[in-house]
Amino acid sequence: MKLPSLFRRTPFRLTLLFLALFVATASAVLAYVYVASASEARARAEAGVRSEVEALTAVYRTRGVNALNQALVDRTLRGGSYLYLLMDKDRKTITGNISTSPLEPGAAVQGGRWDDFRLTDTDEEGRVRKRQAIGVEMPLSGGEQLFVGEDIGDIEAYLSRLTQALWGAMIMVLVLGVGGGLVISRRVEKSMGGLNRVVMAVQEGDLKVRAPVTHSGDELDELGQGLNTMLDRLEASMASIRHAGDAIAHDLRSPLTRMRAKLEVALIDADAGKVSGVDALGIALDEADLLLKTFNTVLAIARLQAGGAPDPKVFDAAELATDMAELYEPSGEDKGLEFSAEIEKGLMIEGNQPFLAQALANIIDNAIKYTPSGGAVKFRARRRSSGEIEFSVTDTGPGVPDEDRERVLQRFVRLDNSRTEPGSGLGLSLVTAVAEAHGGRVQLDEGPGAYGGQGPGLRVALVLPPASGTAA
Repeated sequence: MKLPSLFRRTPFRLTLLFLALFVATASAVLAYVYVASASEARARAEAGVRSEVEALTAVYRTRGVNALNQALVDRTLRGGSYLYLLMDKDRKTITGNISTSPLEPGAAVQGGRWDDFRLTDTDEEGRVRKRQAIGVEMPLSGGEQLFVGEDIGDIEAYLSRLTQALWGAMIMVLVLGVGGGLVISRRVEKSMGGLNRVVMAVQEGDLKVRAPVTHSGDELDELGQGLNTMLDRLEASMASIRHAGDAIAHDLRSPLTRMRAKLEVALIDADAGKVSGVDALGIALDEADLLLKTFNTVLAIARLQAGGAPDPKVFDAAELATDMAELYEPSGEDKGLEFSAEIEKGLMIEGNQPFLAQALANIIDNAIKYTPSGGAVKFRARRRSSGEIEFSVTDTGPGVPDEDRERVLQRFVRLDNSRTEPGSGLGLSLVTAVAEAHGGRVQLDEGPGAYGGQGPGLRVALVLPPASGTAA
């Protein structure tokens, strides 16, 4: 992976951004730790020096300069980090563990004069070193000067080690942050690379390719699953389109051939004076109307399958059912059928009313068409116990065998007993497309059985979900 390419990756840039914010925060915290530690060490050192000065001045006040001198000798012999020096009025050394005051001579200050200075020392290897120290020079009532200081070189060394540790921690944070950024960027880039390869393959026309899914549950995995689902639907749609094209070509071949043959025969007969040209054109127009109806139905199915029900609105399906019953009752009576309707009130659904009306028309029309004279057709609209809205049409016609009930819902499928009736085999296909576009389904069941020497009949149900908030 090339470095310039890495810097262009969003995950790596986000990692660097968060790393910068973390480093800034860590730097502020570490700086506070250093300052607080240094201040605390300085305050403790000053407190120790001040306590020592108070003890020595108390000895001077109560027992005089000789007692103070003896106290300084005792403290010097015990050793330690404290520095002592007692000077007379002329700043000549009386006693102490240092020869001269490290503080420059100055005016006496009530409460003492504080200052920092450096002690020159040698280490175990004989190397000269300068150690940090602090001290205070106090004027005594007899004119003497008392200096008390403390070697804080150990504190300075501690702060130096602390500084090194803080810098080491900062470097570790940077290394771990950059390393983590590289790992995360590489992982995300690998996942995104797989998705990009899928997209490029689809652009080249390969609908079989699928995105790798690790089932990790992260966003990229969800994106891959969503992409695969979309490709599954796209592949199914393309297969459906190819099937529809093949079916249309197969089913329209006969009508087109028949229309051409009739036109050819009509032309010959017209030339021979056997038929009029008007009759021949009428036959051709009838065939053309049938073809146009088939194309329009296929277009409606494709529209529903591609984008669902257009312009859905909430309306009372009971009113639609009543209109359909009133529309087809005369047709049933003209054929000598017993047509009846049973419609409940208040069947609120959300959908496209014209498409639903076309679906109901196809179901009722099929029932009337395939039920022999003397039979019965019953149309019902009701609410199921589940809350779903059901439109059903039950007839006493020849019915559909169990093994063919799924097949008759497909496009251009016509059973042998329906070949004598005009049609394209798209009626129930359109009903199925309307149902699926509205989130519903189509159910085919056996009818009421033998009825007046007919049957077993067929029951076709269009089941739809109720409008939101209206389910019982």
